[in-house]
Amino acid sequence: MKEKMPLRQRAWYKLDNAGKVFPGQDSSSWSNCFRLSATLTEKVDPSLLEKALENVMPRFPTFDVRMRNGFFWHYLEKNQRGRPPVMPDIGNPCQRFNRKENRGYLFKVYYYEKRISVEFYHTITDGYGASRFFMTLIAEYLRCTGKNIPCGESVFDLTEKPRPEESEDSYMKNCNSKAKAKRIQKFTYRFKGERLPKHYLCVTTGYMPVSAVKEKAAEHGVTVTEYLAGVLLWTMYNLQKQEIRNREKYVGIQIPVNVRNFFGSETLRNFMLCYSFQIDPKMGEYTLPEIIKQLSLYLRYINNEKELQAMMHGNMGIEKNPIMRILPSVVKDFGVSMVYKIAGEKATSCLLSNVGIIKTPKEMEQYIEKLVLVMGPAMINGARCGSLSYKGTLAFSISNIYKSTLIQKEFFTNLVKLGIPVKIESNRSAIMGGDC
Repeated sequence: MKEKMPLRQRAWYKLDNAGKVFPGQDSSSWSNCFRLSATLTEKVDPSLLEKALENVMPRFPTFDVRMRNGFFWHYLEKNQRGRPPVMPDIGNPCQRFNRKENRGYLFKVYYYEKRISVEFYHTITDGYGASRFFMTLIAEYLRCTGKNIPCGESVFDLTEKPRPEESEDSYMKNCNSKAKAKRIQKFTYRFKGERLPKHYLCVTTGYMPVSAVKEKAAEHGVTVTEYLAGVLLWTMYNLQKQEIRNREKYVGIQIPVNVRNFFGSETLRNFMLCYSFQIDPKMGEYTLPEIIKQLSLYLRYINNEKELQAMMHGNMGIEKNPIMRILPSVVKDFGVSMVYKIAGEKATSCLLSNVGIIKTPKEMEQYIEKLVLVMGPAMINGARCGSLSYKGTLAFSISNIYKSTLIQKEFFTNLVKLGIPVKIESNRSAIMGGDC
């Protein structure tokens, strides 16, 4: 297959390194996915949203695909089943992606009142690529309603042809290291409780001023991501201490990080690496400043090109292994499934994905009230968190599969006690502290 894109859309794409893992993780009730939502100032017209989506699709060929089962690997091919559907929203977001539904598309577009949401199956993109597709869709929808919205920032120009670098496999292109990163992760503490019914997800979102979070982060000499991750890890650490049977297990956090800037990549497909950090309560008491400092030092140590190259090399071990390459895809999927079920989420207590600041043309800001990133449910963990900032407001969502809202309550209470005002909303009618 030639990697250079001709003037018309390529017929098919190999899955990138991250994308190859996710199909094997799927179960009958779970897929690794995430959601972006925008609340507008006016009620959404679904017919105009359909028109906007149709206009946007040619600019994003790597989204205009469905997944097919090859003998050795899954792959993506151009979807010929008609345009993607636009659907009324659902109460429980980020449900399983069934490839026989949604006309085979690996993203879903929803609307409800003034809100537009798009859910993405992680096989086709990460937070960066999804945000570009999503904000371009929102801009085009506003144009369809008669608004004058220019392109720029995270809004792509629909008159511009897709560029080859946007569809490249940046893992394959940039993985040149001979070293493999060492992966010695201990099994960690996990919050446990009565699970919500199948396909139910409790999403609690806290809105806070970016300036307040930056001020607190600056007091510790860290970034916003480092600060929020530190508070989240401290929350999980204290939850374990409060339990009657405190076994003092490791407490860990996983942080997916966009690495495009390190390698000059402009791909809209996956190009992120997951950083994992753990603390050992058996070493003694941890204070919040201590956790924030250690986490920050670790992230800054590992956040360099050589370490990232070694991480990529380690991730691509299965892909490049001569024996694994000749195994049928069904066997690979079974192997990935078993590894993920046995150890996938047991090496982390929580996850935080921060896509950072979303920038749009000034003309667009007046029509958007808020943006939110929602991570899909975990299989066993109760804290998968998504964060983004827009127009001076940071939205921090916690996706929880358990009835207890203790994780959400403790985390946001900690932020308020630290001096950060937080406004809470949830997809459940019960108040904070009750069942979802």
